[in-house]
Amino acid sequence: MESKAMRLFVALTCLLAGCLAQRPHPCTSPPLMSGALTVSTQNEKFFSYVLYLYDAVGQRIRLWEQGSFENKTFISDYLLHYREGVLYDIVDSNHRCKKFPLKGDFQPLGIPKTATLLSQAVIGSSSGPGEGLLINVWTGDLPEKAGRFVSTVTEFGCIPVSTLYHTDQFGWVVVSFFNNVVGIPDPSLLNTPNFCPQKEVDPEKQQKDFLSLFLKEN
Repeated sequence: MESKAMRLFVALTCLLAGCLAQRPHPCTSPPLMSGALTVSTQNEKFFSYVLYLYDAVGQRIRLWEQGSFENKTFISDYLLHYREGVLYDIVDSNHRCKKFPLKGDFQPLGIPKTATLLSQAVIGSSSGPGEGLLINVWTGDLPEKAGRFVSTVTEFGCIPVSTLYHTDQFGWVVVSFFNNVVGIPDPSLLNTPNFCPQKEVDPEKQQKDFLSLFLKEN
């Protein structure tokens, strides 16, 4: 009996060791999320604090941004509808809204399959329960070879922690996520406000993309 118990213990130990030794794989973050993030640039001319809503199912994102560019402060409110190819620049206080063509395809949060694993690490401490967070660090190319990225996500849940982007236009851009919540408390905030223009977007207008929203000259 003791021998059987010992063999069972050894088998379970080997199984556990095998599970722990599995190499991390690219992953996709939860389809509905909300939280906050900060964006800063290498030259220290730009910094912003952003509240976000993220809907990968409907391919919609809303961003409330407060920041500074070259010592000038600004406040912005953007609604991105990727399926429509439209970006709304909203001023809710006086019901103003501008409509622009949205450049690029929807990019879900997470790690693309083409990314390369750099390392697995613990943020904080691994000395005791609850003292640390297991994360994976990945690198790869931005869509259309527009630059490079280094992204950190949690091992469990694929929750974004931070992403470093590098492009010829902006240099290094650091995006740090925090207070992430799975789900969206008020999904109606992802709907187009009724005071926004209903007519078709003018294709001749300046196109906007996700990264340039944070780095435009305000």
